[in-house]
Amino acid sequence: MIKKPLKDIPLRRIHIRDRFWDRYIHLVKEVLIPYQWDILNDRLEGVETSHCIQNFKIAAGEASGDFEGAVFQDTDVAKWLEAVAYVLEASSDDDLETLADETINLIGRAQCEDGYLNTYFTIKDPSLRWTNLKEGHELYTAGHMIEAAVAYYEATGKREFLNIMESFADLICQIFGPEDGKCHGYPGHQEIELALVKLYRVTKKQKYVELAKYFIEQRGTGENYFLEEEKRPEYKQIFPEFTGYDTKYSQSHIPVREQKTAEGHAVRAVYMYCAMADLAQIYGDEELLEVCQTLWSDMVRRRMYITGSIGSSGLLERFTTDYDLPNNCNYSETCASIGLALFGKRMTQITKDASYMDVVERALYNTVLSGIALDGRSFFYVNPLEVWPDNCIERTSKEHVKAVRQTWFGVACCPPNISRTLASMGQYIYFTDEDTLYINLYISGTVSAELAEGSVEFEVKSDLTNSGHIEIDVVKQENSASYNLAFRIPDYVKKYTLLRDGKEQTGCRLEKGYLYIGNITEGETKIVIDFEVPARFVRANPKVREDAGRVALAKGPLVYCLEEVDNGANLPAVFVNCNQELHEKYEENLFGGVTTIALRGMRLTDEKWQDDALYGERENVFQEVELKAVPYHCWNNRGAGEMLVWMKEWM
Repeated sequence: MIKKPLKDIPLRRIHIRDRFWDRYIHLVKEVLIPYQWDILNDRLEGVETSHCIQNFKIAAGEASGDFEGAVFQDTDVAKWLEAVAYVLEASSDDDLETLADETINLIGRAQCEDGYLNTYFTIKDPSLRWTNLKEGHELYTAGHMIEAAVAYYEATGKREFLNIMESFADLICQIFGPEDGKCHGYPGHQEIELALVKLYRVTKKQKYVELAKYFIEQRGTGENYFLEEEKRPEYKQIFPEFTGYDTKYSQSHIPVREQKTAEGHAVRAVYMYCAMADLAQIYGDEELLEVCQTLWSDMVRRRMYITGSIGSSGLLERFTTDYDLPNNCNYSETCASIGLALFGKRMTQITKDASYMDVVERALYNTVLSGIALDGRSFFYVNPLEVWPDNCIERTSKEHVKAVRQTWFGVACCPPNISRTLASMGQYIYFTDEDTLYINLYISGTVSAELAEGSVEFEVKSDLTNSGHIEIDVVKQENSASYNLAFRIPDYVKKYTLLRDGKEQTGCRLEKGYLYIGNITEGETKIVIDFEVPARFVRANPKVREDAGRVALAKGPLVYCLEEVDNGANLPAVFVNCNQELHEKYEENLFGGVTTIALRGMRLTDEKWQDDALYGERENVFQEVELKAVPYHCWNNRGAGEMLVWMKEWM
């Protein structure tokens, strides 16, 4: 039986003050929001044109010109507004709120009389509405707009944006559904399903969640809608790469309840799985929840990188087959890891199983942070685990791999997605039920938790990525009622100690990865946890052919890598022996402060190849070298160069 899910704590009750995370959280308001606003308005020289705000002005009849950008260009401003909403919920800013209100008002002026909102089709050709669900992204774009509207309403209490999107959602409810005379299609890119659930939760209007359920249940049934759509005379192809369409790409090959493996475009997949988890919880649908569990297991056990990234194929950004995890040509889109984190968060809240948060943490600390430079002004769309800049050549199999972060993209879904994720980080740190505060991520700051018997305020001091030392202090308690704390014990922690008001706490209940501390009362003030988080070598299942005979380095949630700037060129020529002591050093002046790992290795030299022969019967010559590894998410913040996660093992 599916029980009541764990609840989020409003962002206004969570304040992050963390040595590791502050450098990223502060980027959102100080850099990302103004920088991306300038890009949306085409104000920056040398940065790829967005035209996003101009499209809305044209659609509103306030400017002339043609639509420019991707078919889903509107989502850039939607995710920007969602990030703004989370920032405003955490702390007020009158100027930023005024700017957001003006943008929302422009969006309202661009809306058609019947509620339709999409600048691509409004400007290009209104007669083409809903004629290409496979590629048109109308429902996907509507979904991101709905998510932003819900977030803005919850942050400010203002209804204008919510009313705009309710009007559009009402139109979509009139167009789609099981009834005769309605369109029986579904989104080519899933997103609106989870957005409609959010809209239902804030408005309590059943029709929204019913439509979300219809889109999920209709998918993959009968004659494939997208293949049938292609045959209609009004259909016009948008993307040439979709010729010879593979229905697995959009997870529409079979009904969702029959799906057992993660297939197709990775972002489409995880957004759909988020909606499936939401619907399983709302409807108490145990069968649908079991499908979610099966798909999750397939992803994280056979199709996920050590960094928490998914979608290995550089062609069409998709899953391939079990254990196919190449390192130097993978895609691993930043948005896909964000979607994976959103899915894992939901599954944790439904099942109270901390193993989902192990993966969420891995994705957030590695791939999501890799997607943004430390200055907040350049981004990775693709997140490889091995890079040699010289072979990242256009019109080759590695043209999608970039050796340096980009200032922006023509298809710019990842940068604003990073913004909204960092701005909403508090939603991942804590959950609550009636009498328990769940601590998922160990990030310093304060939280005020509203429990059944009143509120309790805590201060958390965490040094997870360095020493593993964590302190939780009760700052204020509303009454003398007792409550519980549930601490996630990460999968990489093999030993830990816990002190409760100075006394070692033993015999606590450990269930599904959470350690439950019960009957905490007003007089108790401090809990101290020490996780042992030494640097360690990690191997992959031998079925991962790319990583057979290789090892990676990790410490706590962080995966490490070698960079050319520290270790010289031709990093694949480095071998390491795992029977050695790893030396950790906290470097205050590197990347704003990180722990690095020093180790010894053997480098294969070219001593016997001075004649530049390409092949020959020559013995290998090795040279002993000192190596330095840095956190993977920090790579390429010191200029272009080689990077390597998986090192060859010296036996």
